[in-house]
Amino acid sequence: MGKTNALEAGGACSIARSLGVLGQRWTLLVVREALKGRTKFSEYQEALAISSDVLAQRLEGLSSAGVLEKRPYRDAGTRERQGYHLTPAGRELGLVIAALMTWGDNHLSDEAGPPALLRHRETGEPVELSFVDARGERVALDDVITIPGPGARGR
Repeated sequence: MGKTNALEAGGACSIARSLGVLGQRWTLLVVREALKGRTKFSEYQEALAISSDVLAQRLEGLSSAGVLEKRPYRDAGTRERQGYHLTPAGRELGLVIAALMTWGDNHLSDEAGPPALLRHRETGEPVELSFVDARGERVALDDVITIPGPGARGR
């Protein structure tokens, strides 16, 4: 689904627009694997154990929405194929993936605990998601409100 179709499907609601691109089963798992550095169809398929048809649909949808970018590559002795690489918009979904992971860890983990942890690349220290204000100060979730923005349409 291209950007224009996502805009039409969601109207003025950014959440609905985003779900128009990302809301299908497997889509965010494909993005998760791309964030891990996977680019080849076979890598995605192996990591996710997903059918070829469904994976092809998800990769095409993410590509047409500007989340992934197709780049040709050729392994020795094979025909040219398309690799799927994150765009800057796709990399930003790392925050969405981390937020979903954190929520799942907090509310759905089993006795063994979370299957993955968020750490700073250089220091190894734990990191967490939060809202911060213009001064860089952390803001509690209860202190964050939503107000109409410039794109709001008479609601």
